[in-house]
Amino acid sequence: MIHCKKFLSVGRCFVVCCLALSGTLAFAQVSKTLVRHAVGHAVSRSLRELPIDVLGLRDVEAPEPKPLPMSARKIATLSKADPVLQTEIPANVAAIMHIDFDGIGAQGSAPSDVNLAVGPNHIVQTVNSRLAVFSKNGALLSGPTNLTTFFQPVGGACATGASDPIVNYDRLADRWVISDIGISATFSECVAVSKTNDPAGQYILYNFSFGTNLNDYPKLGVWPTTSNSAYLATYNMFQNGQTFIGSFLCGFDRAKMLVGSGNAVQLCVRTPNTEGGYLPSDLDGSTPPTDGTPGLFLTWQNNNPGQLLLRKLTLNFANTTATLSSPTTINVANSILACGNGGTCVPQKGTTQTLDTLGDRLMYRMGYRKFLDHERVVVNHSVDNGGPVAVRWYEILDLSGTPTLNQQGTFAADTTSRWMASAAMDKANDIAIGYSASSSAINPGIRFTGRVPGDPAGALESEASMLEGTGSQTTGLSRWGDYTALQVDPSDDCTFWYTSQYEKVNGTFNWSSRIGSFIFGNCGGGGTPAVTLSVTKLTFPKTVIGMTSTPKSVTLTNTGTATLNISSISPSGDFAISNNNCVATLSAGASCAVRVTFTPTTRGSRQGNLTFNDSAQGSPQTTALAGTGTAIKLTPSSLNLGTVTVGNSSSPQTITVTNVSNAIVTFTSISVAGLNPADFLIASSTCGPTLAGGANCTLGIKFKPIATGLRNGTLQLKDDAGGSPQTAALKGTGT
Repeated sequence: MIHCKKFLSVGRCFVVCCLALSGTLAFAQVSKTLVRHAVGHAVSRSLRELPIDVLGLRDVEAPEPKPLPMSARKIATLSKADPVLQTEIPANVAAIMHIDFDGIGAQGSAPSDVNLAVGPNHIVQTVNSRLAVFSKNGALLSGPTNLTTFFQPVGGACATGASDPIVNYDRLADRWVISDIGISATFSECVAVSKTNDPAGQYILYNFSFGTNLNDYPKLGVWPTTSNSAYLATYNMFQNGQTFIGSFLCGFDRAKMLVGSGNAVQLCVRTPNTEGGYLPSDLDGSTPPTDGTPGLFLTWQNNNPGQLLLRKLTLNFANTTATLSSPTTINVANSILACGNGGTCVPQKGTTQTLDTLGDRLMYRMGYRKFLDHERVVVNHSVDNGGPVAVRWYEILDLSGTPTLNQQGTFAADTTSRWMASAAMDKANDIAIGYSASSSAINPGIRFTGRVPGDPAGALESEASMLEGTGSQTTGLSRWGDYTALQVDPSDDCTFWYTSQYEKVNGTFNWSSRIGSFIFGNCGGGGTPAVTLSVTKLTFPKTVIGMTSTPKSVTLTNTGTATLNISSISPSGDFAISNNNCVATLSAGASCAVRVTFTPTTRGSRQGNLTFNDSAQGSPQTTALAGTGTAIKLTPSSLNLGTVTVGNSSSPQTITVTNVSNAIVTFTSISVAGLNPADFLIASSTCGPTLAGGANCTLGIKFKPIATGLRNGTLQLKDDAGGSPQTAALKGTGT
């Protein structure tokens, strides 16, 4: 059987044909260390300064992941039904959906290769050839930026074509790591490490060339051991882009990359060509792996009998050596490959076009979490469920010691296909899985499910919808996702963030992406969040129509015992948020502030609310907003008429009265009031009883003190302009 796959790079197209794999092609494991130095090393411009990618590509299909050995292990039926198929679905998933918003869109390329990383205040999303930075409230802060523009300073394949990007947040270093395949006549791994914790700032760039060998379907993980810390990486290697020669299991020198050294190396060891599709361990939580723990790599090796393979990579960057362990087999339940061969069969509403499952490999990512007395990882892949595609998932303990399969299950709640999943675990041992869902009756949508520790082993709860698609991917394009990402928010270690693709309308090369968050109620110490607002009402001073007041603040404090999830903060009426440091999650005991301004659109009393939608009881909470708009503007708003001898008069100074509205203003009186009204007089006036919209008039004011010392008065205009009277402060000194 021959698979012909198209590889497209900027300005070129070439076809690669590759043979199906068999045991007779197996290479012996190459035990020697493969040392790779960067052929390009540079510092990027700040990401926020790079041009926005507006045009993108036009109907370009990115290189398709090559088939792996698993795809040749086809069986039509099992000797008995799926032994871990979940036949009873417990109550609705015990997670609360919070904020969700659109990420980067297609711009004419497919598939999405959608991925994200989450930091304390930001989200970085990558798709096939672009990246962007968002706030946790969904505001676009930088991009979208084309990846070839981003990597331009290191040249070569990194500056020519891009595919398969991955973004990681290195929690212990507070840095961001962005990587992709560079594609030209040769192939590269392009890696960027942020110089600071600002994801929209500068990055240290690296170009690691693989020559004419394709480093397909790369996946990266953060492995911050005290010594020999690494950014772990896996590749499915194809010699000259054609013949599968095994997986490269690798580590980049994290310590040197974090200081921007051009001498940072990549160390790799190759597996036999009977193994592929490995995932690297990727740290979740704040507890690093014990120092000396080798990098952990897991693959789905066989479906019948069901087997996972675990390999461990011991790195020594000082000696530029890497030692790969022999594989450890972890026995799992048997299964049938999705679509029979791990390929294309997922139906959609309104079209005969089916979608690809990539059902011959584990799906990104392998989240690793270190607890006090054990380790846990959770992974998944797609399987057949009598026609529809289902999600098979595994929880494995103590991979660095004696691995134990703790639980496993196949989730298929009905005849809808579920695939392209990503799994993760929070600090409370809650497991979550996000995935795509589609059938002949529905458009592809985005859903999630999960479990809490008290649920039956191997069982997930009923699913929830993040977004129901309104379109299908139509004839000519089967690629869907290639991978997605579920990450845990480092600010509370509880909130899950998921990103995947969907279609708004029927078409090809027109996908959209979505970013959404949810949290299990038992995470965060088992308590509940509570909201206290510093004020129940903000009253703004009288403000001229169209002008903006100085801001006033509302402080929100989480007075509860669990993390507060904030889905939105919105003002109404003539009020706007000028600054907001409240992000999507707020830890127990923490506070954040929102500053609000008032810009009246008409005269008179103006009312509004500042509304907080969140996960606390009593949501939404509101702060009332009030202000008065006036059509009359006095310029200047105060006069200092200087020092004048008692009984004498100063020279007149002018106050201009402007009607900023379109309606006529009627004056009932213009006079001087205040502490010393007799010391000030209106010497001249061009103001009549009315003032037309947009017109102005003037008042000449003199100071004639009747006593010594500081004298104060107030020019006062009574009218129907709103907020009457209008006033200007007057002062002078008598001698």
